[in-house]
Amino acid sequence: MSDLIFSGVVIVLIIVFLAIFFSFVPIGLWISATASGVKVGIFQLVAMRIRKVAPSRIINPMIKATKAGLTIPLNKLEAHYLAGGNVDRVVNALIAAQRAGIPLDFERACAIDLAGRDVLNAVQMSVNPKVIETPVIAAIAKDGIELRAKARVTVRANIDRLVGGSGEETIIARIGEGIVTTVGSSISHKDVLENPDLISRTVLNKGLDAGTAFEILSIDIADVDVGRNVGAQLQIDQAEADKRIAQAKAEERRAMAVAQEQENKAEVQGMRARVIEAEAEVPKAIAAAFRDGKLGVMDYYNMQNVISDTKMRDSIAGETQPQK
Repeated sequence: MSDLIFSGVVIVLIIVFLAIFFSFVPIGLWISATASGVKVGIFQLVAMRIRKVAPSRIINPMIKATKAGLTIPLNKLEAHYLAGGNVDRVVNALIAAQRAGIPLDFERACAIDLAGRDVLNAVQMSVNPKVIETPVIAAIAKDGIELRAKARVTVRANIDRLVGGSGEETIIARIGEGIVTTVGSSISHKDVLENPDLISRTVLNKGLDAGTAFEILSIDIADVDVGRNVGAQLQIDQAEADKRIAQAKAEERRAMAVAQEQENKAEVQGMRARVIEAEAEVPKAIAAAFRDGKLGVMDYYNMQNVISDTKMRDSIAGETQPQK
């Protein structure tokens, strides 16, 4: 009975060992690689496991490269994987470049991939150029008319400038700058409407693809529309501003006139007050003249008669004046 139990335990241990062994050692991947002509040892695959490298991520692209006639050392593929690169994408790009006759070596493809660019897409774009459509760009001619243009730019990836070259955003920005410059330098907006290719020629002659990861093949103006009359609107705004300035100055002058009038009224009132004050001193002066003997009774009556006569004449003159 004990021998039977011992045999069962041994069988279980053997099964567990084989399960662990086959899960750690990729025998199936080694067989596939050997059958495909890839020279890789079983211990190399085990070493990849120890270095925390997924063997399938290295061996499957290597099988693909070998079948395509490319010779890529295993260590370089593993180094690119450990650097955070996409080995499968790099191998696919090398195969596509070989088929298209584009000069691309493994080191450059790895550099492009590690730079964050899609190297396979770049190779495909070198074979099949891409069309970039710009947003609507508004520009104003010298006659004040706004033009709204949209362009389609055909670009091809430049493999040599993928590392360090600017992207599509720079191309779009430069195209917009070229459109604004061309329209802005035109005497009349009609010149641009009659010859839209004027924009294309001007933009292409500027060499806008310098320093970018693309090569501009052509620039086609898809649409040109007439927008606002900006010049007329600016003149209207200027006239409105001048009107407000004139109104402000007129209001300032009116306020100054009102202030001057108030000041004159205050001055007149002050003069009247001084006259009334002076008139109040007249009886005192007369009384003093009587006391000093400088004024007699007859002189006083004569003066009163003159004052009464003057008041009567003023009253008659006021009644005879024509009514306004």
